[in-house]
Amino acid sequence: MAEAFLGVDVGTGSARAGLFDKGGRLLAAARREIRIWREDPNIVEQSSDDIWRAICESVRAALAAAGLAGEDVKGLGFDATCSLVVLDRAERPLTVSPSGAKERNVIVWMDHRALEQTACINATNHAVLRYVGGRISPEMQTPKLLWLKENLPQTFHAAGDFFDLADYLSFRATGSRARSACTLTCKWTYLAHERRFDADYFRTIGLGELADEGFARIGTQVVDVATPLGAGLTEAAANDLGLVAGTPVGASLIDAHAGGVGTVGGATSDHAAVDPTRELAFIMGTSSCTMTLTREPVFVDGVWGPYYGAMIPGTWLLEGGQSAYGAALDYLVTLHPAFAAAKADAANEGVSVLDLLERRAVAMAGSLEAAALLGAELIIVPEFLGNRSPEADPHARAAISGMTLAASEESLIRLFVAALCGLCYGTRQIVEANRAKGLELGTIVASGGASRSALLRQILADATGLTVTLPQTPEPVLLGSAMIGAVARGAHDDLSAAALAMCRIGAVTRPTEGPIAAFHAAKFTAYEALQRCERQTRALIEPYVKR
Repeated sequence: MAEAFLGVDVGTGSARAGLFDKGGRLLAAARREIRIWREDPNIVEQSSDDIWRAICESVRAALAAAGLAGEDVKGLGFDATCSLVVLDRAERPLTVSPSGAKERNVIVWMDHRALEQTACINATNHAVLRYVGGRISPEMQTPKLLWLKENLPQTFHAAGDFFDLADYLSFRATGSRARSACTLTCKWTYLAHERRFDADYFRTIGLGELADEGFARIGTQVVDVATPLGAGLTEAAANDLGLVAGTPVGASLIDAHAGGVGTVGGATSDHAAVDPTRELAFIMGTSSCTMTLTREPVFVDGVWGPYYGAMIPGTWLLEGGQSAYGAALDYLVTLHPAFAAAKADAANEGVSVLDLLERRAVAMAGSLEAAALLGAELIIVPEFLGNRSPEADPHARAAISGMTLAASEESLIRLFVAALCGLCYGTRQIVEANRAKGLELGTIVASGGASRSALLRQILADATGLTVTLPQTPEPVLLGSAMIGAVARGAHDDLSAAALAMCRIGAVTRPTEGPIAAFHAAKFTAYEALQRCERQTRALIEPYVKR
């Protein structure tokens, strides 16, 4: 009989399922789209029922592609974006939408409706904020809960459960209301190193009801990542997924953290262990996240954490990131007049537009490392959704210097390369914030769709001065979730043991020395100058802006 482990990943726009063997080899994967509602630039909503539908369809498709039956799956894990799911006391979807639509019961992670509540929380300077880099983000859950209380009080008071999306999925699968130490610590201000919520924090910010209730609606049982939940899959969930009731389900992860689990602490090609505290896991998606593990707590201003046990039990986690990453790159190239022609060329060649632009950039420059010079005259600070870290400024905005009226394909390629540089300089700022606190990082382990770009990896290595590696698996986020299932099943003792058995290091990209390094140093200085200019001009015009 075959033995497989299932990882389910819910990203911003799709649900994916991946099946792996005990050694981490990908057997099959499938994906399905998820519906998104956008009311204005700050409101982004989804449906938990629609997400579950997409999961079930992707799991069944992956099983069919692998030629496996439901009984071949021995354990599974979920990961998801840090979106907020609201259910009523009968466990039915409860609207979070100004539209009143009942099915829209999920506030998506990137929803920034709670900017005012975020500012009010940060103005308290409460001691709890020390564990989120000094300033809470509108992407986290307590600002969103405060927005609901102030703007949709009927929803806030009628709610039976407030779930992080990853915890909702494990609840729907098993019936267990246990929350993961990952989700509550990273997004709900749970102090995992003390095993408690701080009641004074909730009363101070205006959510005293949650403390008075003993935190029943947000989680009273908190378990380590990969802890087996309940009695495994319920009959109903098993029927939905095409699996077997009782299949072990491990406590879940946030999607970026699953990518971290699926990349750091693995082994080299000769099976030598790698020290995970010298690696920075870099997960590239619509946004990006950086994950750094430490043995002792380290406080880095503007970098979330330190979080105890939030990714690998027994270690502390520092989480940085850029709120717009893949989304910023896609947006920038579509603005260019030559984009339509490039899109047609890409379709004719059977590749994506970004792959086409990369191929032509390298051909123009003659090498990967020299390609960065194509964008020399353009400085781009791609902070379309604010600065997640290290400044923790959700009001930051994108800025571009050096644009002309050029409409040629060549100018589009130069814009594309300059955008890659801008993204990598934002990552460099996070790396340097970590270094300033004494973290000795030697390697960036990159994952996510954009990590497959050889040009991006080279620019990232040259911009940061760090070696960049890829995991061997093409699906490290799905692997991270499957590892949860393997540990829940008992196939591996813990996540560290699972990493040694299931994670392998792949391609290695080293930084370029000499003139290329000098170029990136100069351009990074220009990047920071333009970034400061954006802050200054925003401050000047702010009194006249109507929100």
